[in-house]
Amino acid sequence: MNNTDMNKLNIREADRLEVTILVDNYTDMLVESTDICKRPHLPIPHTLLAEHGFSCLIKVFAGDEKHTLLMDAAVTPACLFSNARFLKADLSEIEAIILSHGHPDHFFGLDELLKFLNEKGKTKIPLFLHPDVFLERRLNVPAIGSPVTVPSLDESTLKASGVSLIKSEKPVSVADDLIYTTGEVERTTAFEKGFSWAEAKINGKWITDPFRDDQGLMIKLKGKGLVVISGCAHAGIINTVEYAKKLAGMDKVHAVLGGFHLTGRTFDPIIQPTIDEMRRIKPDHVVPMHCTGWTAINRLEKAMPEQFLLNTVGTTYVFNGN
Repeated sequence: MNNTDMNKLNIREADRLEVTILVDNYTDMLVESTDICKRPHLPIPHTLLAEHGFSCLIKVFAGDEKHTLLMDAAVTPACLFSNARFLKADLSEIEAIILSHGHPDHFFGLDELLKFLNEKGKTKIPLFLHPDVFLERRLNVPAIGSPVTVPSLDESTLKASGVSLIKSEKPVSVADDLIYTTGEVERTTAFEKGFSWAEAKINGKWITDPFRDDQGLMIKLKGKGLVVISGCAHAGIINTVEYAKKLAGMDKVHAVLGGFHLTGRTFDPIIQPTIDEMRRIKPDHVVPMHCTGWTAINRLEKAMPEQFLLNTVGTTYVFNGN
């Protein structure tokens, strides 16, 4: 779990990867399962909850080795814990938590989660994050006319919880080198310009948020290629995938999952360029979630019908290597 030079990543190959979506924006209890998408079918009134938040439970396997991690912690503990209970997902198995970035729809459930883990005897669980997750933030929405404060993550409160903070701007090994964070994502595309309404206080001044803390996860699946998981991809989902490819030293992408942040009129102009680039990358599976937005999700389905997978809360994606 040490910080690693981005030019010397040694990502071990995984035999199998399971990603269970504990919290997301969309729920549908009638979508059918496939070999890759395991959908829960619960009898009413046992139903899964959806909210504008994100959290996924990740299990990675190599031989007899198994690791269980959590990426992000949703908005409400009620949603996170209720869904975990109905899915019979044992949160006490979590070995580490990765925070994709410092927005409350990804960290508000952390406090209750850490209390739960402490009660289970896990008082020093590693929490991987970029130092900028603690920045003061706000949304300067033109239609509102004045900035709206975005709740910030408090470092002192986290430390008091007993968690082991692992802050890094660079890629970090998780799960004994079977998973890596991307660290701060390199920006190379011409069209992924970030979120103009989002602002952060840096060096005492409010500026357009550079989202340096935005990071994804990458896993090498044996014989299949790279799996990339994003939280919101404020750095740009294409930037994120291309940077993961660079870090991993491989071109083949097996799956891209997570939020692509293409929702709303501000992002409408970059939906098509994103689709064009995703088609060029040619992942075997594309799973847009959370902040991708209804318009972009539907256009991705039409443009990449063979690769597209519709996400619903509670789905477990099972990726097997050769």
